[in-house]
Amino acid sequence: MKTARATLHRRTWPTHLMLVLVVLVLCGPVLYALLVSTQSNADLFGDRLLPGDRLDENWSVVMGDAPTGRHLWTYMRASLLVSTIIALGKIITALLAGLAFVYFRFPGKWAVFGFVLVTLLMPTEITVLALFRQVSELGWDDTATWLPGWMPPLGLTIPFFASATGAFLFRQHFANLPADLAEAAQIDGVRPLQFLWRILIPLSWNAIGALAVIQFIYGWNMYVWPRLLQPRNQLVQVGLATLSQADQGQVYGPLMLGAVVASLPPMVVFLVLQKPFMKGMALSRDK
Repeated sequence: MKTARATLHRRTWPTHLMLVLVVLVLCGPVLYALLVSTQSNADLFGDRLLPGDRLDENWSVVMGDAPTGRHLWTYMRASLLVSTIIALGKIITALLAGLAFVYFRFPGKWAVFGFVLVTLLMPTEITVLALFRQVSELGWDDTATWLPGWMPPLGLTIPFFASATGAFLFRQHFANLPADLAEAAQIDGVRPLQFLWRILIPLSWNAIGALAVIQFIYGWNMYVWPRLLQPRNQLVQVGLATLSQADQGQVYGPLMLGAVVASLPPMVVFLVLQKPFMKGMALSRDK
């Protein structure tokens, strides 16, 4: 028994060593950000590799003494709201798209699905100017008068409700479900939306969780669009840029500390939905 364990250990230790090195490489930027968040500029440019004594001062800058006078939680609250709305909107439209592409027959269905997939190759930055013009013409670049003041402008959320990634994800997921479900629903006289609500959604929680993680992080990391739209309640990625201008100069401690704090909500969302995320991205029958 001992000989077998020793042999197994000799075979596996290179793999374990490689995994440890990979983890260190992946965690390196985070550890460096934590180190810089405790330092001053002098410590940073002095190549000091030990924690500094500026954590309290950097924290005070992050939590309300930034040049804008705004609390980081204010930006994070706005981003949390926008990211949640975008994730919910994309889940709804993706469910409807998956339902149409799998269970409906209409001319040019495959051409439309191919066009949807082509949009995956187009980054948002390509269409941002045309989108900004359209949003401005619709009056969505500012909070509507019928919305509460804490709500984001419609232009910050509605243009991102369509999701090619979500349409592809649910099309693959629904295609892997037994065809007998749709046939039985038709025999029982179940309408399409009832079929979606009562049968497909209860079988799709893993795919929904996977898409929720992807789209929440997408909304949380938006920078170019909110920077251009300039909403009343700015998002966290734009707010982080103000932290580097504290003390009338370029500082990096508050910026790194703010970046670490701002990364916590997406991390929590991923940890909570980790299991459905891993299963949902499998795109197989093993759900």
